[in-house]
Amino acid sequence: MSTMSYALTDSTIMFRRSLLHMRRYPVLTFMVVFLPVVFLLLFVYVFGGTLGNGLGGPTGGRSAYANYVVPGILLMTVAGAAQGTAITVAMDMTEGIIDRFRTMAIYRPSVLTGHVLGSMVQSLLSLVVIIGIALAIGFRPNATPIEWLAAAGVLMMVTYAVVWLSVALGLVTKSVESASNLPMPLLLLPFLGSGFVPTDSMPAALRWFAEYQPFTPVIETLRGLLLGTEIGNSAWLAVAWSVAITVVCFVWAKQLYNKER
Repeated sequence: MSTMSYALTDSTIMFRRSLLHMRRYPVLTFMVVFLPVVFLLLFVYVFGGTLGNGLGGPTGGRSAYANYVVPGILLMTVAGAAQGTAITVAMDMTEGIIDRFRTMAIYRPSVLTGHVLGSMVQSLLSLVVIIGIALAIGFRPNATPIEWLAAAGVLMMVTYAVVWLSVALGLVTKSVESASNLPMPLLLLPFLGSGFVPTDSMPAALRWFAEYQPFTPVIETLRGLLLGTEIGNSAWLAVAWSVAITVVCFVWAKQLYNKER
């Protein structure tokens, strides 16, 4: 059996393990969905009327704000999934299962591959749920099928980057408790970007950070694809940020994992 065959077989087994873990601990998936849904309902139904009127344009109010806020909520969902991924990786590293894997003839990187693939599935399922709820409460995109596919590609790209970041955070921590806290600042990035209000309404220093942090170009790209707003160079910035985060965190996670071996 070739090395490639071993890698594919063992990675498939570890992927199945991650799916079984997801089924046995549904609370992790529930929490990924719960917080974005709460913020979606809160901002649309409590603040949406006022914030929507402040957006300008021919329409305003709650319906306009529902369209505006959904891309930010989608990024919040992606960020929220990072916490569950970091927790499951830290559990593996601290509860002895990795020591057992070391005694077995398995392809070592397949452990991380299983976590990444399982987290991708969890995140994408959560995104589908959020989009469904958003459509039910008034989100009205005007995207063509091609634009929907492009938006899905952008979401998969940024999700993949965030998943590798969360894997690295799970490996670098020494406890499950620490792993649950490290990814939490990611949840703030949609707030400190264009996820909930336009960046030009912010003070100068905060506006600078909001416009150049990783999530803002992704949000603006999604908003442009789904709602027809101006994208500008946001698409290229979204790709650049996603690729950079993926490469850096992949190398970081690999080094941390090899060090533990």
